[in-house]
Amino acid sequence: MKNEFKTFWMAGFECTDQLNASGDRVDLLQMTGHLELIREDYARICSLGIRTVREGIRWSVVEYMPYHYNFDDVLDMMHAAREYDVQQIWDICHFGYPVDLSPFHPHFTARLVALCEAFVTFYIKNNPGELLYVTPINEVSFISWLGGEVGGTVPYCTKNGWELKYALMRAYIAAVKAMKQISGLVRIVTTEPLVNMVPGLNPTEEELATAATENEMQFQSVDMLCGRICPELGGSDDLVDILGYNYYYNNQWIIGSYEFLCWTDPIPDPRWQPLASLLEAAYLRYEKPIILSETSHPKEDRPLWIEMIASECATLIDRDIPLLGICLYPIIDRPDWDHPEVWHHSGIWDTDFSGRSARVLHLPSATALLAGQKLIAQRLESKAATSILEYFWKSG
Repeated sequence: MKNEFKTFWMAGFECTDQLNASGDRVDLLQMTGHLELIREDYARICSLGIRTVREGIRWSVVEYMPYHYNFDDVLDMMHAAREYDVQQIWDICHFGYPVDLSPFHPHFTARLVALCEAFVTFYIKNNPGELLYVTPINEVSFISWLGGEVGGTVPYCTKNGWELKYALMRAYIAAVKAMKQISGLVRIVTTEPLVNMVPGLNPTEEELATAATENEMQFQSVDMLCGRICPELGGSDDLVDILGYNYYYNNQWIIGSYEFLCWTDPIPDPRWQPLASLLEAAYLRYEKPIILSETSHPKEDRPLWIEMIASECATLIDRDIPLLGICLYPIIDRPDWDHPEVWHHSGIWDTDFSGRSARVLHLPSATALLAGQKLIAQRLESKAATSILEYFWKSG
């Protein structure tokens, strides 16, 4: 299939505008300086051969009053993309809601639908004829846990993860239908965590069953979107175009203890699953094109992580899985939501507070990225050449 993304390797700019565990609003587009430095940031990523990005509109900022919108910042971001020939994938809701709203509010679905309709109309006006890649709500599975199980953000609940997930997906599905009704150029990209939850060593049958059940739960959101569960929400297979999976170093853990499986062990834990295997299984579940929509690692292991990601994705391409891209997220260093004074050092560029440029290239990560780009390009070229030969052989 044709890959309509400008580049296989993508850059993600942190755009959450959520209320954190302390009830304080965090606006990472502002805190990272990306809004101010977007043109410089786009020049930086272009210098490394990246021209596809994930961005967010910030619901709490755009909808300044119920059903009233100000897209001025978003328009400037679109102008910057046009200047640098950068393609944007847009998040509508990246964990943040307007101050008067929560997913349990009776108006939540109507407000999200209206916002999505307004955004699509705005996008078409300013980008006529262009495809719109959009994610209505980022990481429904994760935010359902954070806000519904452990009280880490709105609506600050515990033991209500399923109810929160259901409310979010009700709005998600309605928003997708509304956007696709407006334009046939809308492409829906999901962004859900990809995890592997395992039992302890020498598990009982009950522990094995519990781990299997918890692993299955990671797919509930997309199953709802595709109409496989909760059909009353109106989900159907044609509502999703590309499946995005988010994968980090702590996405594999032991149930109950939340002890992470270490990905750098010289002798791998037998319960550890290679990324290629996890992505292949996720693809086979839905048989839709996929992207690795978020991945990164903090601090000194960043280059080794990028090397591993490239190798696993090359393996996936060898298996004829339609992988369309890898998004390094975040591409620019970001602060912690709950402890804003702590920065993760997980990007290709770190943040330097000594001057306006505020960016310091992490050279080992950049070097690993260039090597990963070369590896993936070789695999894609080889796959394309094989496809051409097979075509001529069959047409005889």
